[in-house]
Amino acid sequence: MLAALKFCFATLVLVLNTLALCALMVPFALAKLLLPFTPVRRLTDRVLNKIPEGWIAINSFWLSAVNRGRWQVSGLEGLRRDGWYLVTCNHQSWVDIVVIQRVLNQRIPMLKFFLKRELIYVPVLGLAWWALDFPFMRRGSGGGSARKDLRDARQACEKFRLLPTSVMSFAEGTRFTAAKHAQQASPYRHLLQPKAGGMAMALGTMGELFDGLVDVTIVYPGKVPTFLDALCGRLGDVEVLVRQQPIPAELLKANAKQRALLQAWLDGIWQDKDRAIDRLLAQHSTTPE
Repeated sequence: MLAALKFCFATLVLVLNTLALCALMVPFALAKLLLPFTPVRRLTDRVLNKIPEGWIAINSFWLSAVNRGRWQVSGLEGLRRDGWYLVTCNHQSWVDIVVIQRVLNQRIPMLKFFLKRELIYVPVLGLAWWALDFPFMRRGSGGGSARKDLRDARQACEKFRLLPTSVMSFAEGTRFTAAKHAQQASPYRHLLQPKAGGMAMALGTMGELFDGLVDVTIVYPGKVPTFLDALCGRLGDVEVLVRQQPIPAELLKANAKQRALLQAWLDGIWQDKDRAIDRLLAQHSTTPE
């Protein structure tokens, strides 16, 4: 009964919050569409990027209100709201997105995700993603499609030069499951193999702007929650480790050699992340209840 009440409360707040977000965005999105001039765009983009901060804060409120688990977050020192960042994270659940947004909200510029083109038609949220300049990518097969994807990404990322931006990439490409882990024969205990494609695209289009990599590691010591668990108050404890790393200069060049170097660099980060997850889980198992 209590879980049902929590679900109703959290869902109501989430829905109303999302509708309010889009309603506030509409006039600025229309101005941006009808008056495509740089001074207007700078003003509308500043406002449009501030509105989601309130949306994230309200989502963090209902998340805390219905869930009583312990949060342990480290590594946030030195982050800047006026910087450009490439952000990556291990991926286990849709809850990861809410966790990342709560942890990084107002500490770095708002996260921008590369999205599939079809998502622009999602009711309400599609409008918000378009207004916020989330890059919409056409995913296809073959070299021609890949080259068009890169051209589209470059065009989309040109918009990020006007205001500080954080570009988010889930390097594993999909959520972790035991079945996927076994299918890949992943060399990591807690992670799938990382893929360099998304990062290569971001670095190839705006790499010189990035101040560094923000590597986020999320651990759910009890069990990996679903989004329904979060709505019903069953989120449990959350451990988050944030690490900042400089991006090697040789990775900022979009060429064939860059892809191999980037994959090797990313593999090293994933090795460190796997060990960090081991450490976080061991610390939690020895912590008295």
